[in-house]
Amino acid sequence: MSAHAHACIDPRHHVHDGAAFVAAVERACRERGLRLTPIRAHVLGLIADAEQPLKAYDLLDRVREGNGPGAAGPPTVYRALDFLQANGFIHKLQSVNAFVACHHPSTAQHSVPFLICDSCHAAIELEDLAIVAALDQRARALGFEPRAQTLEVHGTCAACSDAGGR
Repeated sequence: MSAHAHACIDPRHHVHDGAAFVAAVERACRERGLRLTPIRAHVLGLIADAEQPLKAYDLLDRVREGNGPGAAGPPTVYRALDFLQANGFIHKLQSVNAFVACHHPSTAQHSVPFLICDSCHAAIELEDLAIVAALDQRARALGFEPRAQTLEVHGTCAACSDAGGR
């Protein structure tokens, strides 16, 4: 783990041990009465082991590299992604059409803001309930009934800023 004060805002990666993350999701599935099928576990493991957000086409290529679960076709992989996202095990970064593992597999689906570096493609999952609550409250104050939130802020991370001499 890095020297950052809190692992959940470590900009290098959301999951530090892919196998342990899949095991945690397996436990969460058992507790919730869900079934983590072999293809779901395989897709989750690939996302958890990725060093950056993983685009759907790149994920499909990685699944096809082996003869493991899901190698037969994209619909199976997309169904696995739907399950993992609906149950809060992964997040989809809409603006870049990519997936990252949620580092809180024991919680249900939830809204979180992301900071996305346009240089290195790192995605930092912000744990700031105040931002989520403020958006929700403001929407409701305008008579809007929110169902989901997607907040993605693009820019340059500190490491890329330092490397660029800015």
